[in-house]
Order: sequence, then structure tokens, then C-alpha cells
Amino acid sequence: MSDVVKVRVGTGPVSFDEVVAVARDGAGVELGADAREAVARSREVIEKLAVADLPYYGVSTGFGALATKHIPADKRAALQRSLIRSHAAGSGPEVEREVVRALMLLRLSTLATGRTGVRPATASAYARLLDAGITPVVYEYGSLGCSGDLAPLAHCALALMGEGTVRDASGALVDAGTALAAAGIEPVVLAEKEGLALINGTDGMLGMLVLALHDLRGLVRVADVAAAMSVEALLGTDRVFADDLQALRPHPGQRESAANLRALLAGSQVVASHRGPDCTRVQDAYSLRCAPQVHGAVRDTLDHASLVAGRELAAAIDNPVVTPDGRVESNGNFHGAPVGYVLDYLAIAAADLASISERRTDRFLDVARNSGLAPFLADDPGVDSGHMIAQYTQAGIVSELKRLAVPASVDSIPSSAMQEDHVSMGWAAARKLRRAVDGVARVLAVELLTAARALDLRAPLAPAAGTGAVRDLIREHVAGPGPDRHLAPEIDAVHALVTTGRIVAAAEAATGTLH
Repeated sequence: MSDVVKVRVGTGPVSFDEVVAVARDGAGVELGADAREAVARSREVIEKLAVADLPYYGVSTGFGALATKHIPADKRAALQRSLIRSHAAGSGPEVEREVVRALMLLRLSTLATGRTGVRPATASAYARLLDAGITPVVYEYGSLGCSGDLAPLAHCALALMGEGTVRDASGALVDAGTALAAAGIEPVVLAEKEGLALINGTDGMLGMLVLALHDLRGLVRVADVAAAMSVEALLGTDRVFADDLQALRPHPGQRESAANLRALLAGSQVVASHRGPDCTRVQDAYSLRCAPQVHGAVRDTLDHASLVAGRELAAAIDNPVVTPDGRVESNGNFHGAPVGYVLDYLAIAAADLASISERRTDRFLDVARNSGLAPFLADDPGVDSGHMIAQYTQAGIVSELKRLAVPASVDSIPSSAMQEDHVSMGWAAARKLRRAVDGVARVLAVELLTAARALDLRAPLAPAAGTGAVRDLIREHVAGPGPDRHLAPEIDAVHALVTTGRIVAAAEAATGTLH
């Protein structure tokens, strides 16, 4: 990955942007000198314990419910290898490459703090694995979000040992030993404490949280764009978005969303056409009038989740940990509750963001509510169905998003002979949030497609500069109103504009930066 700028992993936290760069953009990594020094210091502590007779969890004892089992000194290295092999017990579909790279970066970040007791050579080899673009095959099921994302991280550690299956930088499926040899990486023979240090973190759920935050930050701005187009094309009023009205309820996200709507609708001939004293549009339906309140609440939820994620990025999660003063102490910092809660919270916000979008779309299609447009925006209603079934697609997704909003973090199944009797299910919360984020993008794409068609039908009145720029971008990929066409490719085309950031970029080219 030498053609990409590298992320330096030191004793401090990696940033949100660095996680995205490594996970999605293929950025390489390197271990900083400060990290190598910190790792070496903590390893000296573990080396002394490795030959001691006193019980130290994970060094001279078994794991979980086997923590009372004393392990003789000559078997303590084998203990670590057995841990990884037995814990690499995932099952189900293969997890996405970006998720695996994110969790590996976050585990490396914890190793780099010097709080885990691994050897410098082991931390360096882990960094080289990531830098070479080697991605261990990790499976959907295996983490309960407590004691770390055990199975997912164990599959990564297994690859470091030269065992298991990986995908090389080209994406080819190969055995780990072959991939390591091709990259010039010597398989690691784990020493005391190292196996435990490689798997005892909430890195998988945190990595997915960071990626979801990145995506949802973009999607909530897309939602403002879509709402502005819908308000405009449905002949709604923009007066309710006035800043003094928003200031009466001082939620920061609400005020930002309303500011976006004002900017996007500025100068609209469509809005101006019914703004005079004869206008009877005093109050629009909630899905139009309350867009800043809902979109703003999503923004504020994202801010809260970002606060939690930032704290987690600054954390050193392992059990036991090597403290700065040289103690080795057991703890419960591996419990995923803080991350699991906000993952579930975001799934609720995502479901509602999609729900209000679907309601706006539905208004366009009902002749009793669309202010003079054709039924279903059809070219020849009856012969043509227009966007009728596009709303069905939205409805199906929104219904699923409501199911995905049911929290995973309220569930717990005891494990390890009741030693681990309360778990977070944070990994499951993260997995369903990823599906929810994808659903929101698709629902918004349908609203944008429908609103663009409705704006065209309002001609010769011209839309605002911001909404018009988005309509024009869509027209570069999807034809304007006419007889029914194969609709799925058109939805996919707009979905691509949403997920690549081009919708927001087009709007901002006309309005300036949106909040």
C-alpha cells in the first residue's frame, strides 16, 4: 500500500478520519517510535510475570471460567496459541473488508498504548499485516460484545500466526501462510499474554460505529436536500424554517437543518409563486413542516454517539492491563455497553430519518395531497403507474428499518459457564446498524428521484439554485418525466449519487457549505 499516505499509530488515539482512511481508502499504517517504546516497557513487566508462580489472569491461568486453572511456566506460550485457535470460531457470511481493517487498526491502536504487554515484534507484525492489505476472513457470528469481539479478533490473530484464511491486497482468497510469505512477514509465535491482548477489545463494534457515523453525517445532509426539494415541489411554505422560530427550541441540530432548508430554497420561483397574501398554505403536513425537528434530532443523536466513539478511540481496552506504574490488573473495560447503546440509538434515528422521507414521497403520489400533480406523477395515469411502486420499495425498507431499530443491547445470553453472565451484544447492534444505514440511503434516493420529477412538472417555474442543481445532476443520469421506464436502474443511479457524496456536493456548489 506504498502508493497511499500512511497513518502513524502512536500512543495517542487514532482519529475518525484515520479509521475511515485505513478501512475504506486503503491507507497503510506504521507503528510510531513512541508506541514501540511504550510497548517495550510494558513487555518487561509481563516477562517477569511469565516465570512467576503467582496467578496472573491470562498469563499463568486459563481463561473465562477456567481462570482458576493454574498453567505451568512451560505451557504458558502454548496457552496463547490454543486461545486463538479455539476462539477463532466464527460462522456465517464473511464480514466486509472495511470492517475488518477498521477493527484491526483499532486493536493495533490499543497495542500501541503499551497497556497490553505484547512484544514490540508482535505489534510491528500486526501493523505490517494491515499495511500489506492482508485482510483476515472474519465471520458474521461469534461476538457477544463482551470480553472483546472475541471470534472476529481471534480470526485476525490467527492470520498473524500464519493460520486460517485471508484475502490478499488484490482480494484473492488465500491461506494466511502464503499471504504472509508473499508480503515478507514472518508468522508470529505468540508468547505469554499476547493471544489475550490480541482479542480482548471492542474494536469491531467501535470500527463499525465510526464508519456508520461517517455515513450518517452525509445522509442527514442528503435528507435536508431531499426535504427541500419535496417542500418546494409540493408547494409547501418555507416560512416555518425561519431562524427566530427555530431559536425558540434551542436544539442545535434543528437549527442547522432549518438553516440548510432556507439556503436550499432561497430564490425559488416555485415557492415565490404561492407566497402572496392569497396563499392558504399556512401549515404543511408534519413530514414537511417538521423536517428540521426530525433531521435535527438525528444530528444531535450523531453528536452524542460521536462523543462516545471519541472516548472509545482514546481508550486502552484489554484484560488484564499493564498500568503506567507497572501493575498488572484485571478490569471490566472490555464490556461493550457504552458502544452498544449508541449503536442502537443510531438505528432508531436512522429508522425515523427514513420514515419521514417515505412520508414526503408518498404525498407526491396521492392526487388528493400533491397540489395539482398527476396521480403517482404518471405520464398517462392508468396506462402508466409512475412512481407508485418506488414508494412500495421505500415502504418495505422502512418497515425493515423499524425492525432493525429494536435494540440488541437489551439482550444478554450468559456464557463461559456463567463467568461471563452479562454481555452487551454490541457486535450485533453494529451489524444491524450497517444494514440500516444502507436502507436510509436507498429511501432517500427514491425521494430525490420523485422530487426531481415533480420539480420538472412544475415548469415553467424554476426551482431554487440549490435544489435545481441537484435536479440537474439527477438528470445527467436519469431522464425526465415521460412514459413508464424500467425504474430499478434509475433508483440505483440516484443511490450511487447519494452514497458518493455527489448530491450534497451539487447542492453546495450552489448554496455554499451545508451544515
